[in-house]
Amino acid sequence: MAKENRKKRQLKKKLLHKYRLVILNEDTFEERISFKLTRLNVFVLVTFSAIMLIVLTTFLIAFTSLREYIPGYSSTALKQKAIHLNEKIDSLEQIARRDSIYLKSIRDVLTGEVKSKSINKDSLFKSFEADPDQVSLAPNKQDSLLREEVAQEDKYNLFETATSKVNFKLFPPVKGEVSQKYNAKEKHFAVDVVVPKDTPVKATADGMVIFAEWTAETGYVIIIEHSNNLISVYKHNASLTKQQGDLVRVGEVVAKVGNTGELTTGPHLHFELWSEGYSIDPESFIDFKP
Repeated sequence: MAKENRKKRQLKKKLLHKYRLVILNEDTFEERISFKLTRLNVFVLVTFSAIMLIVLTTFLIAFTSLREYIPGYSSTALKQKAIHLNEKIDSLEQIARRDSIYLKSIRDVLTGEVKSKSINKDSLFKSFEADPDQVSLAPNKQDSLLREEVAQEDKYNLFETATSKVNFKLFPPVKGEVSQKYNAKEKHFAVDVVVPKDTPVKATADGMVIFAEWTAETGYVIIIEHSNNLISVYKHNASLTKQQGDLVRVGEVVAKVGNTGELTTGPHLHFELWSEGYSIDPESFIDFKP
C-alpha cells in the first residue's frame, strides 16, 4: 500500500512539476516571452486544441461552400442544373405525348376512320391541361342507384354460374331424408341428410382426398377434389377411412356418419359441393331419397 501511494505521489509530482518556456533574442539573448507550464497544462491545451480543430473543420464542411472542393461532394450549382434538366425532360415528354396523340388523330382522318371536323387540337390537349384536384370523382345519384341495382341482381349470380358448369350426375354419398336444404341467402351452403349413426359415407365421384382431419366445430371432416374443379365436403363424421393424399373411386366408402362437432344436432351428414370456388346446390345433381 505504501509503495502504491508513493507511486501516486511521484506521478502527481511529475504532472504538476513546473517548467518555464522562454523565448530569447538569438543575438542579444534578451528574454522576450516566458511561460510557466506543467505537463498537465500541456496535455489539456493539446487536447482542447484538437477538439476545436475537429469542430471547426466539421462546421466548414457542413455549412460553407468549401465542401465543394472536397472529392466526393457535388456542387450546389451542379445540383440545381440537374433539377432544371429533369424538369425540362418532363416537359419535353409531355409535349411529345401531345404531338403523338395529334398525329394519330390526323392518321385516323387520312385513313377515313374519323371525320376531319371532329379533329380539334385544342380539345385533344384539354385533358392534359385539366387540374386533377378540380375534377369531382364522387358518384352522382344515378350512378349510385345503378350500382345498387346491379349489386342486387348479381348477388347470387355466382352460384348460378357455378351450377351451370357442372353438367353431370353424381353418386349419392348417403341415402336419407334431407333435414335442411341448400340456402345461399342464409349462408347454408350444404344439405343435411339424416341417416343412422355409422352409415357408410361414399365418395360422390372419383378424386383425391385433400383434407381429412378433426375440427372442433364440425368434427371429423373429409374433403375430396374431383375433376372439372369440383370439390365435395363431408362433415360431422364418426370416423374417417381415408387419409389426405389417398385416391378414391366413385362409391368408395370414405367415412361413417356420426354426431361429432359443436355444431351438430344429431347423427347426419353435412354435404357440400363447390365448383371453382363457388358453392352449388347438391340436390341439383344428386337424389338423396332412399
